[in-house]
Amino acid sequence: MTSSGDISADLRQRIRAGEWSEGEKIPTNAELMSAYGVSKATVTKAVSVLADEGLLFSSKRAGTVVRSQAPVQIPLSRYGQVLSPGGAQGPWETATAAQGLDGYMELVSVERVQADAETAALLSLSEGDALVYRFRHALIRPTDVVQLQHAWYPGAVAEQAGLDSTGKIMGGVYGALTASGHRPASATETVSARMPTEDEAAQLRIGGRVAVLTLTRLTLDSSGKPLEVLRAVAPADRLHLSYDNLPL
Repeated sequence: MTSSGDISADLRQRIRAGEWSEGEKIPTNAELMSAYGVSKATVTKAVSVLADEGLLFSSKRAGTVVRSQAPVQIPLSRYGQVLSPGGAQGPWETATAAQGLDGYMELVSVERVQADAETAALLSLSEGDALVYRFRHALIRPTDVVQLQHAWYPGAVAEQAGLDSTGKIMGGVYGALTASGHRPASATETVSARMPTEDEAAQLRIGGRVAVLTLTRLTLDSSGKPLEVLRAVAPADRLHLSYDNLPL
């Protein structure tokens, strides 16, 4: 008798052997039931194990699809390349283009919010002060979400740089800040790992057993004034952060 574990193992081997490429739909539940001679419950359990491992993801429109696990290399030097105003690409587009990937940023929402205690402390503000919050997806075309970016800016800084707009920020946020007279001069990044929340797993199309990297970045101008707090979440099996050419 074929168990769900047997089916998971067989499908896992076939995926890793390249029988179905990234983004390609695997056979339907009905087809798998027929091929393995098992019930729908057995097939569903087998597929859910592979989805939990991050090998597959399901959508109502596309069915069950092989998830991309191709690494995306993100070097620290991406910031320095986009400080000049007027550029066409931000840090994400710049870094992905260097790898031959078609990366783009998708704005999900822009809101005016009040600073909570933790964010206010990072931005040297008072709790309740006005902030602009931007939530974005960093993608590889066509629809491969690789990173969730949550960013907060002091209200006045955001307005001067046009970061309170719902339009695309051509050249990225750093270029817009520089153009408005708030040139980023330094950034501190803290990286850790944890398991994803249910909402994060859904947006990133990963299973509950795929860890995520969390990055918190604090950006300052040359006088030490905080300009941005960014918190990003990405699958640990996809995003490679490279801190290149640092002085020792």
